[in-house]
This record gives sequence, C-alpha cells and structure tokens, in this order.
Amino acid sequence: MMSAPVTLITGASRGIGRGLAEHYLRRGNRVVGCSRSDSDLHHDAYTHSRLDVRNEEQVKELFAMVRKDMGGLDHLINNAGIASMNHSLLTPVATFEKILGTNTIGSFLFAREAAKIMKRRRIGRIVNFTTVAVRLKLEGEAAYVASKSAVEALTEVMARELAELGITVNALGPTPIETDLIRNVPKRKIDALLQRQAIPRFGTLEDVANVVDFFLDPRSDFVTGQVLYLGGV
Repeated sequence: MMSAPVTLITGASRGIGRGLAEHYLRRGNRVVGCSRSDSDLHHDAYTHSRLDVRNEEQVKELFAMVRKDMGGLDHLINNAGIASMNHSLLTPVATFEKILGTNTIGSFLFAREAAKIMKRRRIGRIVNFTTVAVRLKLEGEAAYVASKSAVEALTEVMARELAELGITVNALGPTPIETDLIRNVPKRKIDALLQRQAIPRFGTLEDVANVVDFFLDPRSDFVTGQVLYLGGV
C-alpha cells in the first residue's frame, strides 16, 4: 500500500494557505505547513513550523525535518506572500526589499530545497503563486507586481531545469479573494479590479483548489512551465 502523499504549503496559518491545508488533509495527504505565526490547525496528519521564508537556514532546517520525518516530498505549494499597495514614488526601499524577499526569494528557496528531495524519486509537483496584478499591470502595486513577475520567470526557468528530474513547476494567479491580503484595500479599488476580469467576481478557495488539484495530479506530468490566471484577465 502506498503511503499518503506529502504536501508542503507555505503561508499555511491563514487565508488561502490555511484553506489549502485543510483541503489536502481532507484528501488524505500528510500536510506540512509553515508561516511566520503559529497555527491552530490540529490534525493527526498536520505538522506546522514557524519560520520566515526568507531565512535560508530556517528553510533548510524545515526540509531536513521533512526528509527525516516524512521520508520524502510529493508536492510544494508556494503560497506565502505579502503585498503593499502604494505608488512607486511613495514606496520605501525597505518595503520593496521585504516584498521581494518574501514573494520571490522565499519561493526560490522552497522550490530549490523541495527539488533536492523530489529528484531522488524523480517525481514531484511545485506550484508557485503569482497574481492577476501582473497581467493587469496594476497601478499602485509596483513592488508586488515586480516580485510576482519574478516568480513567473522563476517558474518558467525552473520548469525547464527540473523537467529531466520528473518535477513539474507551474504557477497560479488568483483574482482577488476575500482574505487578509486585501482587507485594507479600498472597496472602490477592488471593485474596479473585478470589472477588468471577464468574469467580474471574487475568486474562492474552491476556484484555487481546483487549479492546484490539476497541477498536482499525477496525470499532469506533461504540464509544466505554465502560468494560469483565474477570472479571464
């Protein structure tokens, strides 16, 4: 009997990450979550680590635990991300660096370390998170868009680098979803953004999980280097 798949999810304490952790626990996966805060998600098949995704030492320690305690890794969902809505002329360098560190460097570190484990069995799935703000060139989000554009480029290059190892790398760009990430964005801005979509509504966790399920499916081994946006932007 095959053991349950191991799925690692970053930013798993709340929002989309929390929802995906619960989703994959329901599907019988062993889930490893991490975030900068503790989690109140309690399940026999769930393990949570508190760390900063920008911290290489902490990330390596997490993967050492995954290798030792889980015996391998099947899926990585690079969900952790931060944003700061501000005009370019009003964006401090410290803010830009923090967003790049979390969104881009964090995604890179996790993808790199995940691939080191996945290559042993020559199979694995990596799903990075981007945003429709990249496609829409969203005003007031220069740092966020720049960081996620880099994630898309990283996805495309790593997909080619890791293909021979049986590892696929894809990216998903959700529309606005009613989570903490957009809680402080003015309603008029969100409404204007939704109207730029072919399907002008908020996204849901189910919309996101549907695409992630597809990318993780063993039958999706011929799908890599793709960026899929929701909502028809």
